[in-house]
Amino acid sequence: MSTATATATASKANSFSNGRLPKGTSWLLLAGSLVVMGLVFFLLNIDQPVANYNIVAAVFLGAVLYAILIFVVASIVEGRRNATDRFITAVVSAAFTVALLPLISLLFTVLVNGIARFDIDFFTQSMRNVIGDGGGALHAIVGTLLITLTATIISVPIGLMTSIYLVEYGNSGKLARAITFFVDVMTGIPSIVAGLFAYAVFVIFFGAGYSSGFEGAIALSVLMIPVVVRSSEEMLRLVPNELREASFALGVPKWLTIVKVVLPTSIAGITTGVMLAIARVIGETAPLLLTAGYTQSLNWNIWDGNMMTLPVFVYNQYANQGTNPDAAISRAWAGALTLILIVMVLNLAARFVAKFFAPKTGR
Repeated sequence: MSTATATATASKANSFSNGRLPKGTSWLLLAGSLVVMGLVFFLLNIDQPVANYNIVAAVFLGAVLYAILIFVVASIVEGRRNATDRFITAVVSAAFTVALLPLISLLFTVLVNGIARFDIDFFTQSMRNVIGDGGGALHAIVGTLLITLTATIISVPIGLMTSIYLVEYGNSGKLARAITFFVDVMTGIPSIVAGLFAYAVFVIFFGAGYSSGFEGAIALSVLMIPVVVRSSEEMLRLVPNELREASFALGVPKWLTIVKVVLPTSIAGITTGVMLAIARVIGETAPLLLTAGYTQSLNWNIWDGNMMTLPVFVYNQYANQGTNPDAAISRAWAGALTLILIVMVLNLAARFVAKFFAPKTGR
């Protein structure tokens, strides 16, 4: 190996000799800053409960420390100009971190307070005949899944067919414009109005006092349909017209073109929109209080009787703490943590489906 080659190899191996920070230095400094601030606040909170740990201040000051460190280190190695560029990048990243602080605080608080009751009893028992300690949220988990599944079965066909009409058949006509207007209005209605609508409809047919999981599913579908319509409409509009024209040129009818060409091409985005719509309504409380009501027992019959859901379970445990307030509050936090995990699983499933069903490009 020649001397020049050896010098070039050594220069590449040592980034400092080129006046550049080694790859990964920024991430290393960021991790170190967060760890340092985390340890500082841990020592300050060492005699306090874990729930009192100030994770917001730790993350924020960690981001500030990172911005200072990256500027100082880059100034020494790369010069002031590159250091300023890295500092501005760090400031933008810190601003993004500040925007995430409420979410970080929420997740940390729910996790710390809910993990104590995150046990097997919580997922295998209901609150039937439970006054103080013990009990679980099996009846609420089952009710949430049944009501949300029923609302999805109602909302997806209606929302998808509406979006197909708007994109493929509406042609910006008066009816299509009217549908778009009312869908936009439905998107912004308060959830309590959807609950009142479902309650009023069932009072007309079954009389006052009727309550069931299906009534709650109707209320959720009112909130879910406009989300499905808007998301599906946008995905259908992204399908290139060339695909439709190629199908028409082969003599394929329009309905079959929609079924065999348009929908398979946009199925990934449509599925993602449906998952997000489910995540939107699964945490609703007000409409379910009016329609599905609440109960302490497990109810598998969605057509009759009160049915508990996780949001209502959390509210009920907090509002009616019984003889042991600490146990009720622990169950409420555990229910909130369960609901967050369900929403997280739905979002991860949406990303997986979008990636799996996305149209393949290239060979």
